[in-house]
Amino acid sequence: MNTDIVRSIYSNCTLCPRVCQVNRYERAGFCGAGTKIKLARAALHLWEEPCLSGSAGSGAVFFSNCTLKCIFCQNSDISSGGFGKEISVDRLSDIFLELQDKGAANIDLITGTHYVPSIIAALDKVKHRIMIPVVFNCGGYESLDTLRLLDGYIDIYLPDLKYYDDETAVRLSAAPGYFAAALGAIGEMIRQTGSPVFSADNDDGLLKKGVIIRHMVIPGMRKDSISLLDRLAETISTDRYIISLMSQYTPFYKAKDIPGINRRITSFEYDSVVDHAFKLGMKGFMQERSSAKEEYTPPFDLEGV
Repeated sequence: MNTDIVRSIYSNCTLCPRVCQVNRYERAGFCGAGTKIKLARAALHLWEEPCLSGSAGSGAVFFSNCTLKCIFCQNSDISSGGFGKEISVDRLSDIFLELQDKGAANIDLITGTHYVPSIIAALDKVKHRIMIPVVFNCGGYESLDTLRLLDGYIDIYLPDLKYYDDETAVRLSAAPGYFAAALGAIGEMIRQTGSPVFSADNDDGLLKKGVIIRHMVIPGMRKDSISLLDRLAETISTDRYIISLMSQYTPFYKAKDIPGINRRITSFEYDSVVDHAFKLGMKGFMQERSSAKEEYTPPFDLEGV
């Protein structure tokens, strides 16, 4: 992506469904980002799904700022606080290669929607040298036009599908129209990647291409989860994606002070959602409830940046 196109996009930003149209050369958008890439960490990460982490770990690149404002975000220091270091496109390209050299199973781009033009520019510089899959790990609140810019660059999409109810999406993530946007985005992701494809090496079991949809069960929202799964199964065939049902909800950030979500989920809440997914014919990953631990959040210490 040439610099003129990058400048055009950032000067009238519509990268996410908020369509802020902010000139990010003059001020930050809703996401808190300007035009300079900002990273908080770039290192091997063992806590993604097994088919992504493998034995060495994903090459996780944590971008600062975020298009969502989740009040329970475990990465709030970087998503809302904006902690990180500004780097150039050239440096981002080098980071991709450094992670590959360390044995990363993939390049895992974490919450990078607001930097997509810069990510594409960085990938353009080194895509002929990257021999591992590129993963776009996002909150699900995505623009179809932005995803189309990524067509041909991304091998694996890892979106969240957080909420079915729109009022809940606004209350917990300040994201109006979340479910419709996320469901449409997932359809586009599947169009680009096709059904999941795994490594021919039976020993590593790594995903090479496809979509993994993450859904984290939130306290008191079991019925919302079930409605979300029903609509997903009605809309997209269950053999076109992998589901990852997460039990790791912990009342981080503002959630610790909000009645109803200032607790971890119960076994009943999580198990009932898992059982419903099985009834719908969904296949994928389920977490132990012991995954709800703070140590699964990596230190944001600028490692690898």
